[in-house]
Amino acid sequence: MALDKTKVVYQIYPKSYKDTTGNGIGDFRGIIEKIPYLAELGVDMVWLNPFYPSPQRDNGYDISDYTAVNPVFGDMADFEEMVRVAKEHNIDFMLDMVLNHCSTEHEWFQKALAGDKYYQDFFFIQDQPTDWLSKFGGSAWAPFGDTGKYYLHLFDVTQADLNWRNPNVRKELFKVVNFWRDKGVKGFRFDVINLIGKDEVLVDCPENEGKPAYTDKPIVHDYLHMMNEATFGADDSFMTVGEMSSTTIDNCVLYSAPERHELSMAFNFHHLKVDYEDGQKWTITPFDFEELKRLYHTWGKEMSERGGWSALFWNNHDQPRALNRFVDIKNFRNEGATMLAASIHLSRGTPYIYMGEEIGMIDPDYDSMADYVDVESINAYQMLLDQGKSPEQAFQIIQAKSRDNSRTPMQWDASENAGFSTGAPWLKVGKSYKDINVEKEMDGPIFKFYKELIRLRKEMPIISEGSYLPALEDSQEVYAFERHLDGQKLLVLNHFYGSEVEVAIPEDYQTGRVLLSNYDDAELAEKVILKPYQTLAILV
Repeated sequence: MALDKTKVVYQIYPKSYKDTTGNGIGDFRGIIEKIPYLAELGVDMVWLNPFYPSPQRDNGYDISDYTAVNPVFGDMADFEEMVRVAKEHNIDFMLDMVLNHCSTEHEWFQKALAGDKYYQDFFFIQDQPTDWLSKFGGSAWAPFGDTGKYYLHLFDVTQADLNWRNPNVRKELFKVVNFWRDKGVKGFRFDVINLIGKDEVLVDCPENEGKPAYTDKPIVHDYLHMMNEATFGADDSFMTVGEMSSTTIDNCVLYSAPERHELSMAFNFHHLKVDYEDGQKWTITPFDFEELKRLYHTWGKEMSERGGWSALFWNNHDQPRALNRFVDIKNFRNEGATMLAASIHLSRGTPYIYMGEEIGMIDPDYDSMADYVDVESINAYQMLLDQGKSPEQAFQIIQAKSRDNSRTPMQWDASENAGFSTGAPWLKVGKSYKDINVEKEMDGPIFKFYKELIRLRKEMPIISEGSYLPALEDSQEVYAFERHLDGQKLLVLNHFYGSEVEVAIPEDYQTGRVLLSNYDDAELAEKVILKPYQTLAILV
């Protein structure tokens, strides 16, 4: 598959993008209305979080019907119109495919529960549970009806893991993928896809909550190859990305190397754990710049040298806003937002923009736990109290780390509810909407900078195709890298702090030209003073 490396993906959390009915929930018609805005930004593809029928125990990642639309978002005709209108603006859609597990309300599981042996083999059902833990806490096994047996759920108890070893399961899932391809969809994001390779017999694994027993097993590569062959593999214009849970560089090279015919690229999350104290999410600690730099360099260099391809991102629906995590937003929101953008858009890999990032949206700054709806946050608050934290301390941690931080409604203008809905939004709008909104920011520095980054990637092969080399590895404040292609070289300096820092410019770049900076007066010399959160790209 010849992946088009000039493309940029924009992620929409449909529930929070634009509501046209006044029920407080975003919908397909809202997305249709905003397609000209996305075209103005310049993105090529829109990744939509799940919109399928679902009991919503895990925000739609618990699917009860893979080939239908949850009526809250519209109907199939709306979906088809959305795909058609987007295509007129040269934008395609990437759908979220959750193929590791399905909802226990799915007819497959219901038939299995009713005693149908054919469908029981769609799941992992055994007499004795193993010691594996669910990623949502507690055992990864639950009683299978009143049979005395247990079924596997690596996530919520209502999300039953599917048995990919069964060829009938694979056949059904490949039919799902082809159903959406026939609707004109041009991309898929496969949720926790590196967990589908379970062994024939599941046994205890005391190490790391059982993860090594089911993560990145060699057979996953076989399954992905089969899926590629049976579905999207023949279409060169197709783009696929695998969300990889607790993965390794070795595996991501294999998942994404073109000659292996598995996926176009892989997501990993290691860089978004650099502000976890002792690896624990529900903590508050300054981000570890050295670790961030090390991860970006290691992954960048290895994927480059070994022919793998990464999906690059700072934000998504499961993460607090990166600006709150990595930038002094009180003083340098614009500079920080543009620097973070350049640090991935000028790097090697496909950049993803999460809705609102292009206007510098920040966490909502809620007042109390009553404002949160995310089940993970509500459970974590209780857990923190149980650990002896005061309500104030616990709330402060939720404010910093909740997934709801990124799920707040898109801020379109300064009118009530940020122009998202005429009704009460399903999740409260962030406090900043009067100052930070599309109407105001489209002429501002952040939106314009994103447009420029997208344009440069399309026009300059060194950005889309060049190799990645770490630079200035000893710097304690600057994350820098080089891109090389056909005798051209690009040096990108990203200053991660709100102070000034002096940087020695390598000799061959001193006579280059400034390709891009988020400050106006950037000049080259032997030594350059980088301003707070400055990004500077030098082309030779």
